[in-house]
Amino acid sequence: MSSLFVIALGLSTVFAGLILLIFVCKIMSFFCLKLGAGKKAAPAKASAAPAVIPNKPELIAAVGVAIAEDLGKDVSAIRIKSIRQI
Repeated sequence: MSSLFVIALGLSTVFAGLILLIFVCKIMSFFCLKLGAGKKAAPAKASAAPAVIPNKPELIAAVGVAIAEDLGKDVSAIRIKSIRQI
């Protein structure tokens, strides 16, 4: 067999497999959307009181160290003004 024939056969097999995989994903997506359309998630209720953070000083210290390490600065050069949950 010619080496060009082997290359062409290999490339066509790979691309045929990829195209088949794309079609299988699209079909699965269609069925998942169709089955999940009737089920709607209830909206989450926001709590009136904010969650209490235990060991807040330790959390602030850990966040400060992580930010200082990422920025490549000393921890004393970092000032955290406030921490709030998003």
